[in-house]
Amino acid sequence: MGSPEDLSRVVAACGLLRRLEWRVRHSTKSLLEGGYRSAFRGKGMEFEQVVRYEFGDDVRDIDWNVTARKGEPYRKKFVEERELSLLLLVEDSPSLFFGSQGKTKREIVLEAACFLGVLSADNRDRIGILHVYSGGYALYPPKRHRRGILRSLLQLLTSRPPDLWPLPEPEIPWKIVHSALSRGGVLVWLGDFAGEAKSLDWVGLRSRFELVGVRVEDPWEKRLPDMGLVDVFDPTSGEFLTLNTSSRAVRRLQEEWALEREKRWKELFPAPRSRCVLSTDGLISSELAQFLLARMREMHVA
Repeated sequence: MGSPEDLSRVVAACGLLRRLEWRVRHSTKSLLEGGYRSAFRGKGMEFEQVVRYEFGDDVRDIDWNVTARKGEPYRKKFVEERELSLLLLVEDSPSLFFGSQGKTKREIVLEAACFLGVLSADNRDRIGILHVYSGGYALYPPKRHRRGILRSLLQLLTSRPPDLWPLPEPEIPWKIVHSALSRGGVLVWLGDFAGEAKSLDWVGLRSRFELVGVRVEDPWEKRLPDMGLVDVFDPTSGEFLTLNTSSRAVRRLQEEWALEREKRWKELFPAPRSRCVLSTDGLISSELAQFLLARMREMHVA
């Protein structure tokens, strides 16, 4: 039997999932009954057979083994899946353990992942979760059934936060991403994108999947409040620090960091419709719903 702390974590996670289910079903009807699927370009692609390559076909689909055996080019043929295929990449970095508004960025990231998971479960889509944290990762394989998806979300919510610092930055296993998500599927990357975190094959990922970024930030990261000396906890080092928020040098460094993060963020996700920013002082389900509705309208126009 688990400890009282584990039991409390499970009870809290179940309560959050019930609240999210209610919000998904009662907040935005346009996102239900498959309507939110139009917020994405297409569905996953499953391999069907190998066919002779013809002029105009995508050279990236060439099956080189069959081509060598036959003496002429052959390519893999894919068919569109019936349901939407998503992979939630939850980057659980140490910097998520910060929050000035009563909730940490980690709580917001997990809540956002669960909102998307519940929405997908209600629409009977296939969804997997890759939870990447300091020192490892946990893959919850793609599932189509609501019960299995909710079980994966519960495991994600009840994952133990680290209690020893300093923590190394998580390393995203991009090979697992490729194997867990079918070609043409949607990769939703959730985190705070505070540091350098980019696949060596980002161009390849863009050509294979539809990429969406969900960034969580705290108001203090956008603009440091002028409060004089403040005692803060640095989640990346595990130390308590005294920060002079009135110092011009400190404020300048913070502004430079924010500008650099914004630059990296837009390099990863150039199209405005591919990036969503959530705040620790916002209404997460409402902000995500508005983001998806905006994508639906834009994709319909396109």
